[in-house]
Amino acid sequence: MLVSGLVSVALFFLAATGVSGFSVTSNNKDVKVKENDGVDLTCQYSADFGSDARVEWKFKDLKGSQTYVIFDGKPTNSYASRVTMYSASNLRFSKVTRKDNGVYDCEVSGNNQQFGEVRVKLTVLVPPSPPLCRIPVSVTTGKMSTMTCHDSDGSPPPSYNWYKNGVLLPADPAKIAAFKNATYRLDTKSGNLNFGSTTKMDSGDYYCEASNIAGPPQRCKAVKMQVRDVNTGGIVAGVIVALLLLILLGLGLWYANKKGYLPKKKESKPKPSVVYQPASSLNGGGDDEDGEFRQKSSFVV
Repeated sequence: MLVSGLVSVALFFLAATGVSGFSVTSNNKDVKVKENDGVDLTCQYSADFGSDARVEWKFKDLKGSQTYVIFDGKPTNSYASRVTMYSASNLRFSKVTRKDNGVYDCEVSGNNQQFGEVRVKLTVLVPPSPPLCRIPVSVTTGKMSTMTCHDSDGSPPPSYNWYKNGVLLPADPAKIAAFKNATYRLDTKSGNLNFGSTTKMDSGDYYCEASNIAGPPQRCKAVKMQVRDVNTGGIVAGVIVALLLLILLGLGLWYANKKGYLPKKKESKPKPSVVYQPASSLNGGGDDEDGEFRQKSSFVV
């Protein structure tokens, strides 16, 4: 029992320290490379898998879709023109594009159902393009307003900063004394600049800037947002004009009716009623020869 206990302790120690067989490793698990450049993804496995170990590479993109890169020892059709495998397990790209962004799993299996894997993240560096910005030009005081900014080209995904009148807006305005009365909330990841309740102080020229590690930041064209008070005078004037139009319309109809310009309703004539009387009442009460009732005459009332 003492021996078995020591063996168990030894096995636990080896597992805890990572000193065990059937290991799969990589020299670089976080690879960054410029678009259109070549790159190597490394994968090494221990000798425990044997000389006939099976190696496969799988790719999962940023949306979660997975596909094979290396299957049955050779590249699949979609990678055959730009991917090779060398030193039994390493993956070499002759050229990468932004579509290659994602994670790559190197899976190794032995003859006796041994299995191990290592994951390598590949980031294809693409500088941002001038972002698409949506900025309202006129907002009513006290109303909610949202500005949006997005660039679909940059890789890794850019972060976004907003400027007002050429001054950088801090992501947390409450921490800056000059912006303690600011009404906005900024999300640097999505690029949204939200105003919960606009004030006249929020009027100004706004533009957004997208930036990442791949190249210089890019900005959109500045647009002026004007915050205005509710036009009470205009609303009152509009109501008065509408009332005047209704009064004039009523007077016009009354005058036209008085002068006889409007068509009059046609009087409906009563339909004549026809009363039928038996012949006996017309001949002094006598009966017909055949004893039957016959119509002799009619009166129109």
